[in-house]
Amino acid sequence: MPAYRYVVQGRVQGVGYRYFVLRQADALGVSGFARNRPDGAVEVLAEGSDAALADFEARLREGPAFAEVAGVEREASPDRGSSGFHIR
Repeated sequence: MPAYRYVVQGRVQGVGYRYFVLRQADALGVSGFARNRPDGAVEVLAEGSDAALADFEARLREGPAFAEVAGVEREASPDRGSSGFHIR
């Protein structure tokens, strides 16, 4: 199953972004995690089907109402074999 590491830049901490990501992942059957980074970005590791990850990435770029997503970087990540989605 494909897996990607995303780094989401912008106003994404303190606005419920990680919980938004958790809800989107659960809705799409994507597993992995989201965590805040010291530089103000949010890091997301996601694993799922190609279709689910394409939809998931589109939702990452949108974010919740109070977020301002300035950019999303994506890179392939080794398959983590994880189950469920978690906030770290």
